[in-house]
Amino acid sequence: MTQLKDKLSEKIQAHRPRTAKLTKEYSDIVIDKVDIGQCIGGARDIRCLVTDISYLDPQEGIRFRGKTIPETFAALPRAAGSAYASVESFWYFLLTGEIPTQAQADAVVEEFKTRRQVPEYVYSTLRALPRESHPMVMLSIGILALQKDSKFAAYYNSDKFNKTSAWEYVYEDAADLVARIAVIAAFIYNLKYRGDKQIPADPKLDMGANFAHMIGQSEQYKDLARMYFILHSDHESGNVSAHTTHLVHSAMSDPYYAYSAGLNGLAGPLHGLANQEVLRWIMDFQKKLKGAAPTKENVTAALWDTLNAGQVVPGFGHAVLRKTDPRYMAQREFCLNTPGLKDDPLFKLVSMIFETAPAVLSEHGKTKNPWPNVDAQSGVIQWYYGIKEWDFYTVLFGVGRAVGCMANITWDRALGYALERPKSVTTDMLEKWAAEGGRKM
Repeated sequence: MTQLKDKLSEKIQAHRPRTAKLTKEYSDIVIDKVDIGQCIGGARDIRCLVTDISYLDPQEGIRFRGKTIPETFAALPRAAGSAYASVESFWYFLLTGEIPTQAQADAVVEEFKTRRQVPEYVYSTLRALPRESHPMVMLSIGILALQKDSKFAAYYNSDKFNKTSAWEYVYEDAADLVARIAVIAAFIYNLKYRGDKQIPADPKLDMGANFAHMIGQSEQYKDLARMYFILHSDHESGNVSAHTTHLVHSAMSDPYYAYSAGLNGLAGPLHGLANQEVLRWIMDFQKKLKGAAPTKENVTAALWDTLNAGQVVPGFGHAVLRKTDPRYMAQREFCLNTPGLKDDPLFKLVSMIFETAPAVLSEHGKTKNPWPNVDAQSGVIQWYYGIKEWDFYTVLFGVGRAVGCMANITWDRALGYALERPKSVTTDMLEKWAAEGGRKM
């Protein structure tokens, strides 16, 4: 076992009695109720998923293992020569709940380097696809192609399978997947947009920095990649990509099957495509200003024009959050501290919208949360660095989200979480219960 896997095993052994006690002694304790609106409306806010990896507080935003985003970034050891942590050190933190030492973080970086070699048949599979295929199709297929070598699938189909040790093989697949997904994403970028001019991985670099290197990006972008992948890693388990991954894995499907499915959910316009929709809107918004510098007056007027035309202001509002998304603020801080980027015209417009839109949306009165979410400026940052292929932005999201999803299903298997199987009802039943004032329990 690696040092990380040893630590994870220790944590799992300590946690299992807690889950066993809850299941055995308190399984009939009621923790929530379900109304017709939730039943029809996407199961919104129903408390029925368990994860200790992250928790989304409506007022504070996401907490990773109990820590806010600023606390997480402040606590994690920095990558070599960087102001940001490596994705590998964050992976250690999500899995164990402990902040790694510099030596422990460096050990995971080295472990990932040994895991990130992608089989040539995966590249051949991707090259066989039509070049106009969406990059999310390519990423999903690339991940699924890795399934042939799944250690968990091989273990499950062997005569040695044991539920208690199954997590060890899920971990092996999960770590391989996280180590390889950024390499596959970089390959897709070069295949689709750069005439298949590939840049080999740099054995000296951590995951985020190597991704930047492989797509021909600058030193600044290495920090952006580290930050971006961490910020997009996890957001509780109820979002489409995380829940899909959890659901599929609950059938004992291996991590490759599970995350390929999760990526297909992430590709939906209501989930992972929001960042490119926001960028498109911001560029259209910039045209409305007709070359004028953004001010509170002209941005306010343009916002009202948008709302009065029956359109929404994308990038503002969230299903759970009721404050500014701290992921937005982390990206904003990166922009303000990066020479060149803080003076970029698109970023200046985003900043003015940030200062102006909440008051306009509050006065408009049709949104519960008038504050910006993570998508409100993430596309603008990618555009600044020359990644102007909008349809690739969700791939970047998918690389980061793999970190959280793989940490979660490793723990799912460690704690023996069951096959997910909710009960459905008919419209006739709902109408009957509505007439009776509720279902008789």
